[in-house]
Amino acid sequence: MTTSPTAPTRTASWTPAQRFAAVFGAVYLVVALAGFALTGFTGFGEGHEHRLVIFSVNPLHNYIHLVLAIAWLACAPRHSTARAANLAIGVVLGLVTVLGFFGGMGMLGMSGLSDPDNFLHLITASLALYFGSVAAAGDVRSADR
Repeated sequence: MTTSPTAPTRTASWTPAQRFAAVFGAVYLVVALAGFALTGFTGFGEGHEHRLVIFSVNPLHNYIHLVLAIAWLACAPRHSTARAANLAIGVVLGLVTVLGFFGGMGMLGMSGLSDPDNFLHLITASLALYFGSVAAAGDVRSADR
Protein backbone atom coordinates (compact mmCIF):
# COMPACT_ATOMS: atom_id res chain seq x y z
CA MET A 1 0.00 0.00 0.00
CA THR A 2 1.41 3.34 -0.99
CA THR A 3 0.57 6.48 0.75
CA SER A 4 0.40 9.74 -1.03
CA PRO A 5 2.23 12.65 0.45
CA THR A 6 -0.08 15.01 2.19
CA ALA A 7 -0.44 18.45 0.74
CA PRO A 8 1.08 21.14 2.90
CA THR A 9 -1.46 23.05 4.90
CA ARG A 10 -2.08 26.66 4.05
CA THR A 11 -0.60 27.79 7.37
CA ALA A 12 2.59 25.77 6.82
CA SER A 13 3.83 28.46 4.45
CA TRP A 14 3.02 31.34 6.80
CA THR A 15 5.76 33.80 7.71
CA PRO A 16 6.83 34.43 11.30
CA ALA A 17 4.79 37.66 11.24
CA GLN A 18 1.65 35.73 10.32
CA ARG A 19 2.23 33.01 12.90
CA PHE A 20 2.81 35.60 15.61
CA ALA A 21 -0.38 37.46 14.68
CA ALA A 22 -2.40 34.23 14.71
CA VAL A 23 -0.98 32.97 18.02
CA PHE A 24 -1.26 36.27 19.85
CA GLY A 25 -4.69 36.91 18.36
CA ALA A 26 -5.84 33.56 19.76
CA VAL A 27 -4.20 34.26 23.14
CA TYR A 28 -5.81 37.70 23.40
CA LEU A 29 -9.17 36.19 22.45
CA VAL A 30 -8.90 33.63 25.26
CA VAL A 31 -7.81 36.35 27.69
CA ALA A 32 -10.74 38.58 26.68
CA LEU A 33 -13.25 35.75 27.08
CA ALA A 34 -11.78 34.72 30.45
CA GLY A 35 -11.89 38.35 31.54
CA PHE A 36 -15.54 38.68 30.56
CA ALA A 37 -16.28 35.49 32.51
CA LEU A 38 -14.86 37.22 35.59
CA THR A 39 -16.21 40.74 35.16
CA GLY A 40 -19.31 40.45 33.04
CA PHE A 41 -20.00 43.01 30.33
CA THR A 42 -21.15 46.06 32.31
CA GLY A 43 -19.45 48.57 34.56
CA PHE A 44 -17.20 49.47 31.64
CA GLY A 45 -14.20 51.18 33.29
CA GLU A 46 -15.33 50.81 36.86
CA GLY A 47 -13.62 48.79 39.52
CA HIS A 48 -10.37 46.93 39.33
CA GLU A 49 -11.06 44.29 41.92
CA HIS A 50 -11.16 41.44 39.41
CA ARG A 51 -7.95 39.51 38.90
CA LEU A 52 -7.12 37.15 36.07
CA VAL A 53 -4.21 35.27 37.61
CA ILE A 54 -2.17 38.35 38.73
CA PHE A 55 -3.51 40.85 36.21
CA SER A 56 -6.24 43.41 36.88
CA VAL A 57 -9.21 43.23 34.52
CA ASN A 58 -12.42 45.14 34.01
CA PRO A 59 -14.89 45.15 31.10
CA LEU A 60 -13.07 48.01 29.32
CA HIS A 61 -9.79 46.10 29.48
CA ASN A 62 -11.58 43.00 28.15
CA TYR A 63 -13.09 44.90 25.21
CA ILE A 64 -9.66 46.24 24.30
CA HIS A 65 -8.22 42.71 24.41
CA LEU A 66 -11.09 41.55 22.20
CA VAL A 67 -10.43 44.30 19.63
CA LEU A 68 -6.71 43.44 19.55
CA ALA A 69 -7.54 39.74 19.12
CA ILE A 70 -9.91 40.43 16.23
CA ALA A 71 -7.37 42.74 14.55
CA TRP A 72 -4.56 40.20 14.82
CA LEU A 73 -6.71 37.27 13.69
CA ALA A 74 -8.18 39.22 10.77
CA CYS A 75 -4.71 40.29 9.60
CA ALA A 76 -2.94 36.94 10.07
CA PRO A 77 -3.78 35.34 6.67
CA ARG A 78 -1.68 37.83 4.65
CA HIS A 79 1.94 38.67 5.38
CA SER A 80 1.62 42.37 4.62
CA THR A 81 -1.40 42.87 6.89
CA ALA A 82 0.05 40.69 9.66
CA ARG A 83 3.26 42.69 9.60
CA ALA A 84 1.37 46.00 9.66
CA ALA A 85 -0.87 44.82 12.50
CA ASN A 86 2.14 43.66 14.51
CA LEU A 87 3.82 47.03 14.07
CA ALA A 88 0.70 49.06 14.85
CA ILE A 89 -0.28 47.00 17.89
CA GLY A 90 3.33 47.01 19.07
CA VAL A 91 3.46 50.80 18.94
CA VAL A 92 0.11 51.15 20.72
CA LEU A 93 1.06 48.67 23.45
CA GLY A 94 4.41 50.43 23.80
CA LEU A 95 2.60 53.72 24.44
CA VAL A 96 0.23 51.97 26.86
CA THR A 97 3.28 50.61 28.68
CA VAL A 98 4.86 54.04 29.04
CA LEU A 99 1.60 55.55 30.24
CA GLY A 100 1.11 52.61 32.61
CA PHE A 101 4.54 53.02 34.17
CA PHE A 102 3.69 56.63 34.96
CA GLY A 103 0.23 55.87 36.36
CA GLY A 104 -1.67 57.18 33.35
CA MET A 105 -3.76 54.06 32.74
CA GLY A 106 -5.84 53.92 35.92
CA MET A 107 -9.04 53.41 33.90
CA LEU A 108 -7.67 50.03 32.77
CA GLY A 109 -6.68 49.01 36.28
CA MET A 110 -3.00 49.66 35.74
CA SER A 111 -1.76 51.48 38.80
CA GLY A 112 1.88 52.34 38.19
CA LEU A 113 5.43 51.13 37.92
CA SER A 114 5.06 47.82 39.74
CA ASP A 115 1.80 46.74 38.07
CA PRO A 116 2.22 43.33 36.35
CA ASP A 117 0.07 44.54 33.43
CA ASN A 118 2.78 47.03 32.49
CA PHE A 119 5.42 44.32 32.20
CA LEU A 120 3.09 42.07 30.20
CA HIS A 121 2.32 44.94 27.81
CA LEU A 122 6.05 45.73 27.53
CA ILE A 123 6.84 42.13 26.58
CA THR A 124 3.92 41.93 24.13
CA ALA A 125 4.83 45.27 22.54
CA SER A 126 8.46 44.23 22.13
CA LEU A 127 7.51 40.90 20.54
CA ALA A 128 4.93 42.53 18.25
CA LEU A 129 7.46 45.09 17.07
CA TYR A 130 10.04 42.36 16.54
CA PHE A 131 7.64 40.20 14.51
CA GLY A 132 6.44 43.25 12.60
CA SER A 133 9.94 44.23 11.55
CA VAL A 134 13.11 42.19 12.09
CA ALA A 135 11.56 38.71 12.21
CA ALA A 136 8.68 39.37 9.83
CA ALA A 137 10.36 37.75 6.84
CA GLY A 138 9.98 34.28 5.51
CA ASP A 139 8.80 33.09 2.16
CA VAL A 140 6.71 36.19 1.53
CA ARG A 141 5.94 35.22 -2.06
CA SER A 142 3.88 32.18 -1.05
CA ALA A 143 2.42 33.76 2.08
CA ASP A 144 1.05 36.94 0.56
CA ARG A 145 -1.45 35.48 -1.85
